[in-house]
Amino acid sequence: MDKIKVMTVFGTRPEAIKMAPLVLALKSDKRFEEITAVTAQHREMLDSALEIFKIKPDYDLNLMHQGQTLQEITSAVLLKLDCVIKEAKPDMILVHGDTTTTFAAALAGFYNQTALGHVEAGLRTWDKYSPYPEEMNRQMTDDLCDLYFAPTTLAKENLLAQHHDLGNIFVTGNTAIDAMHETIRDDYEHPIFKELDPHKKLILLTMHRRENQGPKMLATFKAILDVVNSRDDVEVVYPVHLSPNVQKAAHQVFDNCSAVHLIEPLDVVDFHNLQAKSYFIMSDSGGVQEEAPALHKPVLVLRDTTERPEGVKAGTLALVGTDYTKVKQQMEKLLDDQEQYQRMAQAKNPYGDGKACQRILDAIAYHFGLGERPKDFS
Repeated sequence: MDKIKVMTVFGTRPEAIKMAPLVLALKSDKRFEEITAVTAQHREMLDSALEIFKIKPDYDLNLMHQGQTLQEITSAVLLKLDCVIKEAKPDMILVHGDTTTTFAAALAGFYNQTALGHVEAGLRTWDKYSPYPEEMNRQMTDDLCDLYFAPTTLAKENLLAQHHDLGNIFVTGNTAIDAMHETIRDDYEHPIFKELDPHKKLILLTMHRRENQGPKMLATFKAILDVVNSRDDVEVVYPVHLSPNVQKAAHQVFDNCSAVHLIEPLDVVDFHNLQAKSYFIMSDSGGVQEEAPALHKPVLVLRDTTERPEGVKAGTLALVGTDYTKVKQQMEKLLDDQEQYQRMAQAKNPYGDGKACQRILDAIAYHFGLGERPKDFS
C-alpha cells in the first residue's frame, strides 16, 4: 500500500507534550503521512507546547471559550472533527490519554468507521469519579479503539480484564519519557532559579484537578504552608494553573509566605528542567507521576487514587491524598529521613525507556501488514 495516513488529535498541553515526539517520529518515517489536528481545548497552554516542539497543526478547531463545560467541549469536538475526518480521510486516528478531547475524537472516528489507536491505553483507577471525568474518558475511549498502546504491563492487564483483544495490545512504554529526551539540559537556566536559595531544598508543587478544588486543595495548601513556616531549609515553587478556582486558593493561602513562589504556568522545557532541579515533587498530575521517576525525584501524589500504581509499587511515588495531617507528615518524613528519601529517589522507573514512539510506529505498520510485530517494553 501507499503511505499510511495517520491523524493525531489532541487538545491540551499534557496531550501535546506526550504526542509531540510521536508526531515528529511519524513525520520523519517514510512509511507514514502524518496529519495533526488540534481541538485547542486549552488554547494558550497548548500553543506553548506546539511552539516548543515546532509543530504546526494541519487543522485547528479552536473551540476553547471561557467557562466551557464538558458537554460543550464534547459536542464541539464531535461536530467539528467530523468535517475534518471526512476531508482528510485518514487510515488511522491516534488519540491520547483521558481528556474530553480524547473521548470525543474517538467517538467521531468511530462514527466515521476509521481505525483508532489509543496512546497511553489501559490506565485505570476503577472508580468512575476519580479522577473525574478522566477515568470514564479513557474507559470509553478504549471501548471504541482498535489498537491499544499500553505504557506498562499493568495497563495491558487492565485491558485484558475488560476483554480487549490481546493481539491488538502493544506494551510500548510512555511517550512522556521520549519527550524528556528532547527537553532536559544540564546547563538550563530560568529566572526563577535566581530567586531561590541554592542551599535550601526545592519542593516543586502542582495541583489543579477538578476533584481537588475547594476544601481538599485548601487543606493541602495549609499543610504545605505550615511545614514551610516551621523550617528554614526549604522553598516551594508553584506554577499556578490558570483556573480561577486554583488561582484564588493559591493566593489566599500563600500570598504572605516569602518561601513559596507562585509563578505563571511553565512551558514544557521550563517545567521538565525545574523538575530536574527539585528535591522532591508534590502533585496531583498524572504526567508528573511518570516523568519524575526518570529524573530520580520522589513524588508525593496529592490524590486518593492513582491510575499509575506501578510507581507506587516501585516505591518512587507515595499516595498521600489531601488530608492535612497526612500531607504534613509525609513532607516532614521526606525532608528528615534520608533513608526514605534515597529509597524513593533510586527506585527503578517503571514507565519507559525513551523508545515508546518507535514501538507505536512499528505496531501501526504491523497492523497494516508492513513489518513484524514489535517486542513489548518491559
